[in-house]
Amino acid sequence: MKKFLIRSIEKDSIAEEMALETGDLLLSINGNSINDILDYRYLISDETLLVEIEKANGEIWELEIEKEFEEDLGLHFEEDQIHTKTCKNNCVFCFIDQLPKGLRDTLYVKDDDERLSFLTGNYITLTNLTDAELKRIISFRIMPINISIHTTNPVLRCKMLNNRFAGSVLSYLNEFKENGIQMNGQIVLVPGYNDENELVKTLDDLKAYFPVLQSISVVPVGISKFREGLPDLKAFDQEQAKKTLEIINNVQMQMRKNYGLGFVYPSDEFFKLAKIPLPGIDYYDDFLQIENGVGMVADFKHEFLEKLETQSFSQHNKRIGLLTGYAALDEMQDLIFQLKQKYTSIEIEVLPIKNNFFGEKITVSGLMTGKDIIEQVKPILEQSKFDYLLIPENALKKDTELMLDDLDLKALGKILDLPVIKTKVNGGELLETIFQQ
Repeated sequence: MKKFLIRSIEKDSIAEEMALETGDLLLSINGNSINDILDYRYLISDETLLVEIEKANGEIWELEIEKEFEEDLGLHFEEDQIHTKTCKNNCVFCFIDQLPKGLRDTLYVKDDDERLSFLTGNYITLTNLTDAELKRIISFRIMPINISIHTTNPVLRCKMLNNRFAGSVLSYLNEFKENGIQMNGQIVLVPGYNDENELVKTLDDLKAYFPVLQSISVVPVGISKFREGLPDLKAFDQEQAKKTLEIINNVQMQMRKNYGLGFVYPSDEFFKLAKIPLPGIDYYDDFLQIENGVGMVADFKHEFLEKLETQSFSQHNKRIGLLTGYAALDEMQDLIFQLKQKYTSIEIEVLPIKNNFFGEKITVSGLMTGKDIIEQVKPILEQSKFDYLLIPENALKKDTELMLDDLDLKALGKILDLPVIKTKVNGGELLETIFQQ
């Protein structure tokens, strides 16, 4: 029997009320052994539980618990008990293969784990999924499952993923549809591979899975300057981006007419590449793909302007530098202009950071590095003085203040000789941070 070591217990939780302690071992729930965190999440959803615990002294407790449906017990387990399944593919577009040497080890991990798809929203190719895991997903109703589809052409999918099984596992989409397991899909679009007519065919095929397949995002391939020894890929140009948006918009119009929802959504980068203004929030329906960067700018602008209009802040005269990538530069400058129109004493300057580390084709703020910030902000500081800098938290490792090149905000602030403060990637939260410092 596998034993789960309890790492911590939430305050005022059921587990604390039952006198459980850090270091106790979880043995079973309702007589069922637990293989991993998915089993645990499923088994605790019942309203009546019999939980078996082994105490540090070897004593076995059997706890009868009555609770609300899906109410959590408040237990957290040792992280190393979830051994991430790594990717078996060798995708032509993989961004991890384009990373330089010397970054932190975790950046080079290629996960392809259905548990992380459910728990953290990661996208998986299904090439790691066994029949037993497929049955568990269906039995436990684990959803939504986020799937990296890329193409429904099985021969092309095998080529793009460099995996001879990559085409056949698309049959799992039928299993999920037949059993009502909700899905979201992703297409990384690569010029000369799965774009144009192949994209038309893929989207036409995928429409048949709606509404169980809730949404599809289409994102352009990211190309860094570290592609030595990798397939020769080209970035999208303006005309290709326009053509892609036309294909997507044709499908959207049909789906909205028939079902009232757009179904397929291009990432913000396509509008930037095509030099077409970004749409408003209605275009993205329920923002099902926002964690994939789809609709993030529209949502950010809406949150910022809504809070600017409905909430009053106290004027202050601090000078602020706002770090961002070039992808959102125009929108950030426009928002700050509107902010300064209302609060005239605010002195805030948008500081776009060119990505010399990965290459100029990478323009998103989430891939900024400390090295680039230092090199580009230091000369500015010789001419302009700031009380502090703001940096979006998507440029940092989750739940830390660590950047991609392992420089933390404290060290960055020391080098620049001023505080660097993280802010959530949310327009309303940015306003709060500007006025609270």
